[in-house]
Amino acid sequence: MFKRINWKSVFKCFAWIICLAGLVVLMSFVDGKKKTVVCTDVKILIPGADNFIEREEIDAILKQSQGKLVGRHLSNINLQQIEKDIIANPYIAYATVYADMNGVIQIKVRQRQPVLRLINTNGQDYYVDKYGLKMPVSPNFTANVLVANGNIPEHFSGKVDTLVTKLAGDLYKVALFIKQDTLWDAQIEQLYVNDKQDIELVPRVGNQRIILGSADSLETKMRNLLVFYKKAMPKVGWDTYKTINVKYTNQIVCEKNKIDSLTGKVIKDRIDTAKQYQVAIDSAVRRQIAQEMQDEGNTEGKKEKIKTDTRKNN
Repeated sequence: MFKRINWKSVFKCFAWIICLAGLVVLMSFVDGKKKTVVCTDVKILIPGADNFIEREEIDAILKQSQGKLVGRHLSNINLQQIEKDIIANPYIAYATVYADMNGVIQIKVRQRQPVLRLINTNGQDYYVDKYGLKMPVSPNFTANVLVANGNIPEHFSGKVDTLVTKLAGDLYKVALFIKQDTLWDAQIEQLYVNDKQDIELVPRVGNQRIILGSADSLETKMRNLLVFYKKAMPKVGWDTYKTINVKYTNQIVCEKNKIDSLTGKVIKDRIDTAKQYQVAIDSAVRRQIAQEMQDEGNTEGKKEKIKTDTRKNN
């Protein structure tokens, strides 16, 4: 009879019962201790370089939610409600609130990280964060992100919300792609939606309009554009083309600038409003593109040399 008993399972169950009992006792001890511990301080941590929200605003949320905290027993402070009230702020993505046994309430806040600033057809101005959620602009801080304007119908209600239209979703995907690529992040300074609902990329270097279309096959389109930048643009010049159309997969269609027969100068469609400091940025981008082309050329040269040496040895 005793041989049929699975003693291993019995010991496991017994161990689990002891652990659960210990946990209940520990929680009871902590709960009893909390009734006697008084809040001595409130520490707020807001990591990151963005400053959408300041400590003073968190203090205001705490005061409105629970009143004055220091000097009160922890058992009379609703930490869960404080956490909910903090997360309700549109600039905050996540918050953790807890109290240690010394009576210090610890609050850690993570702000939303915008990747795009949208200005729709009605003039509404708002951000889109890295998760594709809309958030309002802040009077305290302006994020250094891509700006998209033009024929954008996406409405903003003033509260954190998801993107509704495909066009807004495509703008978000393009902005996210550009932000994650160091070369395009340095070269593309703005997104524009034209009358045909095509997304255009506004570059820092050159005066051409880069017509992207939608975010479909985005990686392929941007790869083709990069090859065009490396192979064609250095030969023909950065101001040769009026438009570069990459909206069709594996095809690039360019339209040249018109030449004034009297002056022989290129007639530009848009007035250059760049400031003097933009010249330094343009030069940096040109050097970055040139360096990538040189690195690629060196790599190809090394491959060719290896092939030549191999043929000689054979």
